[in-house]
Amino acid sequence: MTDAQDWQETLEDLDRRRSHAHGMGGPERVARHHGKGRLDARARIARLLDPDTFCEFGTLVGGDIAADGIVAGSGRIGGTPVMVGAEDFTTLAGSIGPGGNAKRYRLAELALRNKVPMVMLLEGAGFRPSGEHYGRTPTDLIVQAQCSGKVPTVSAVLGPSAGHGALVAPVCDFTIMSAGGAIFTAGPPVVKESTGEEISKENLGGPGVALASGVIHNDAEDDETVIDDIRRYLSYFPSSAWSYPPTRLADGTADPRPTPELLGIVSRDNRHIYDMRTVLDVVFDRPDWFEVQPRFGRAIICALAHLGGFPVAVVANQPQVMAGSIDSDAADKAAHFIMVADSFHLPIVFLADNPGMLPGSRSERSGVLRSGARMFAAQTAASTLKLHVTLRKAFGFGSMAMSLLGFDNQVATFAYPGATMGAMSAAAMSRATHAGEDYAEVLKTMELEASYRSAGHLGFDELISPVETRDRLLVALQHGVFSRQAVAEPVSRTFIMP
Repeated sequence: MTDAQDWQETLEDLDRRRSHAHGMGGPERVARHHGKGRLDARARIARLLDPDTFCEFGTLVGGDIAADGIVAGSGRIGGTPVMVGAEDFTTLAGSIGPGGNAKRYRLAELALRNKVPMVMLLEGAGFRPSGEHYGRTPTDLIVQAQCSGKVPTVSAVLGPSAGHGALVAPVCDFTIMSAGGAIFTAGPPVVKESTGEEISKENLGGPGVALASGVIHNDAEDDETVIDDIRRYLSYFPSSAWSYPPTRLADGTADPRPTPELLGIVSRDNRHIYDMRTVLDVVFDRPDWFEVQPRFGRAIICALAHLGGFPVAVVANQPQVMAGSIDSDAADKAAHFIMVADSFHLPIVFLADNPGMLPGSRSERSGVLRSGARMFAAQTAASTLKLHVTLRKAFGFGSMAMSLLGFDNQVATFAYPGATMGAMSAAAMSRATHAGEDYAEVLKTMELEASYRSAGHLGFDELISPVETRDRLLVALQHGVFSRQAVAEPVSRTFIMP
């Protein structure tokens, strides 16, 4: 018998075991899953990764339980190495056993060790009932928390996700959900048993609930669109905090391009409402920008974009929502977004047009000052490149949270002529001080002259025309990027988040 023949029986046995793992929960369960309009775990990974780049580990974990309910391995997205795990709902509802728990831990461990992004595709029932405690068995959440700020972490909720598995999502930098997804501490049967409440999984933690609460950032109609959005999101980021974001310097990308369109968008009348998204369309490399959390904290737009080929994070007030006043949800959203951008060295462009923090009893009960302080702490502690433009108005603490603040280490600060700024608007000051008609007119005149007085004391670097917006930002960004003459390193944070 030759050496090759000696191996034949052993390798055939290996093939049988692998085939069992690749079959997941079996043809009937897989077909039932497909019948719900969902991809199976392996098809999801195939959609996410560049073709023929998936390299699986832990295939045989679980023995008779195919891959122990989670498919895990490495691959590439747009040529960049990543680690990916996908819960297999067709195998014991994607529940987590000892082997699956070890694979999840190893997945995050390898992402951190190899300094590459980690993506988790969730659809599982949490820890598998076993009648015993897992004791000191390490949990994947420990090392996932260690990944935070070091490597980009992304999760997708593609079906019901409960218990321990669901905790993966809010620990990630970015989470997106499909229309059929749901996320909760415990599912409807457990809720009924423990509280007596009868509720559907959609009403407990479906997209409408999870988006409104801010637990997830974005949603999309189906598995395919969710996965495509993950690929797009990661395209703005470096592989880790030890490297800088990739540039897209195509022909003409960095050429001067005036923006006269802004003269027809941003009215000089503060009472005129416009959509800040149209400003982003003009200023950044069109049509390439990706909004994060568009249905939460809508008074602020957080977006990933390219400016002259350089990836940037954009934090912009939205005049269409409460005149751009910053409420607690908007501030919380922006604080998280700023910290993610700072962690991975994305320059942050602030586009300010707001009358300050949202006043009122409802706003105060929601903790607007705490949330505003959180946003302020995140932006002023950010060590990445920061650029600021005041388009029309920036008042009080809201302007400070939007980085209109001296000695705040910005690369550049600009404002449009006639922009109004100060502790509060002239109208609010008149009402607060019970000013007479003559003095109210004086306050209004002072308000209109505010940008020139500030420019006279170098309150910002320059007053610019809207036509100059993109070109001035791009030159400042290019100079800022030139300052990166040291190797990238993870950000060290010492402040206590409010």
